[in-house]
Amino acid sequence: MTAEIITIGDELLIGQVTDTNSVWISRALEDHGFRVMRKQTVGDDEPEILRALRESEQRVDVVLLTGGLGPTKDDVTLNALCKHFDTARHFSTEVHEHNQQLFAERGVEMNDLTRDQAMVPDNATVIINEVGTAPCTWFERRGCMVISMPGVPMEMKWLMTNRVIPRLQEYYGRKAGIAHRTCWVTGYTESALAMALADFERDLPDEVRLAYLPQPGLIRLRLSAYCSPQAVADRVADVLRLRLRTILKEHIIAEEDLPIEALLGRRLQAAGLTVGTAESCTGGAIAAAITSVAGSSAYFKGGIVSYTDEVKHRTLGVSAADLESVGAVSQPVVEQMARGAREALGCDLAVATSGFAGPSGGTPEAPVGTVWIAVATPSAVVSKEYHFGAARDHNISRAVNMALLMLFEKAAVPEVQAPTA
Repeated sequence: MTAEIITIGDELLIGQVTDTNSVWISRALEDHGFRVMRKQTVGDDEPEILRALRESEQRVDVVLLTGGLGPTKDDVTLNALCKHFDTARHFSTEVHEHNQQLFAERGVEMNDLTRDQAMVPDNATVIINEVGTAPCTWFERRGCMVISMPGVPMEMKWLMTNRVIPRLQEYYGRKAGIAHRTCWVTGYTESALAMALADFERDLPDEVRLAYLPQPGLIRLRLSAYCSPQAVADRVADVLRLRLRTILKEHIIAEEDLPIEALLGRRLQAAGLTVGTAESCTGGAIAAAITSVAGSSAYFKGGIVSYTDEVKHRTLGVSAADLESVGAVSQPVVEQMARGAREALGCDLAVATSGFAGPSGGTPEAPVGTVWIAVATPSAVVSKEYHFGAARDHNISRAVNMALLMLFEKAAVPEVQAPTA
């Protein structure tokens, strides 16, 4: 089964709000056997919504829309749907009573605009939105389902999980099989990896795709098998993943579709290790990435943002003489920062960063984009100098990724394993 997603709202087009709905819906659909063929975003413009509906309905089995169902004049999605399906509206007592109860529970008085949300299309199946006031509408024509949901992420997720996906599965069953397998690869540039896998890619069946998703220091390879039934898709994907292991060997560091900070957390927990951070140019971003993972309190001790030389010296014990003679962005200083963080925080591993994120700063010898990263273990400190670029945000994000990767690699080295009793 195939699907397209249409997200609606001027706020999405002008960048005021990030479209997270289509990302979540895509994963939910793929997990249940629907192949997402296209995603598009349109503004709160009735002709544009109608155009998107006409085109999508001709291409796929299921069209899912989010957004534009609120009570204000800029919410025009329902008007467009009624025009597209040539239907009038009627007042739904069921929707109205639900909304009255919802407002009463919140201690808010219902107004006429909210009352109008009970005006629903005549020829649609109306699904009560139990966590909001705008109902979900479900149209069917010529074998295509068109499903409209609110744009509020919490409401959309509740409807997708509890109403939309169960109904789609009941209608279609699980006719298609979709299997994804992920490998995290290090030690290659994207082009070098493509050359190493040229023969592998040439021999792939037509129903299999290989995607390269590069990050600084890492490439996420995704194998996708589209076969029926699901057992066949799984078998094809697993066989091909085994071939990748044979080709890439130790360059594959993980096979789970998780971000590097989550992979790091799993490795730290498996080894019984704790970690801490000392950050200058990254300003706490490494600590934020590590603690974004649920359960990180089991292995993360804390972080020190040592943005000034004074804090580096007083809190981390960095030599004042070294700060004066070689500067903060240097190997001696970043290594002392890592050692100092490990001692101050009482952790097994500590990572430190010091660099010129930009746009100002830097020297002829160490221009903007120069970043030193060090990891301290119980017996040693390893450090490396990187040269990223001129863009501040890019430099910080790359430094964070490389720091997490360095921690990931050291967490696997036997000499840093926590002592046993």
